[in-house]
Amino acid sequence: MPSDKQIADLAAALDSFARRFKLTEAASEKPLAEIDKQILLYVETHPGCGPTDVARFLGVPTTTISSATDRLAKRGLLARDRPEDNRRAVALRLTDAGESYVAATKQAYMAMFKSMLEPLSPGERESLVAMMTKIASNDG
Repeated sequence: MPSDKQIADLAAALDSFARRFKLTEAASEKPLAEIDKQILLYVETHPGCGPTDVARFLGVPTTTISSATDRLAKRGLLARDRPEDNRRAVALRLTDAGESYVAATKQAYMAMFKSMLEPLSPGERESLVAMMTKIASNDG
């Protein structure tokens, strides 16, 4: 079991890490909420998905996704289409502005990840990625 000191040290390190590597949206006077970004990133790789698909993937209630898709549609980043074969369903897709936003976000993430890994040796990079993958895939 982790010690109280290890837990406290991890908390401090993660807090510092989050402050140091926070993405900023200087180009936008009204930044997106993190869930909005995650929705756009999911829809980019799953065009035509429904809100329920997004909610299941993100592990949030469908009502949360409904509110977020309303915000994203109002900002012109997301379109909600009605498929001809099922007019009650909603198919989500990025608008041109949404595609541009996602491309810029992905580019910013890649630059941030590169700056995180640069000070590490090749072996340390492999270890860090392996440890992060192990933590992220732990189901309990």
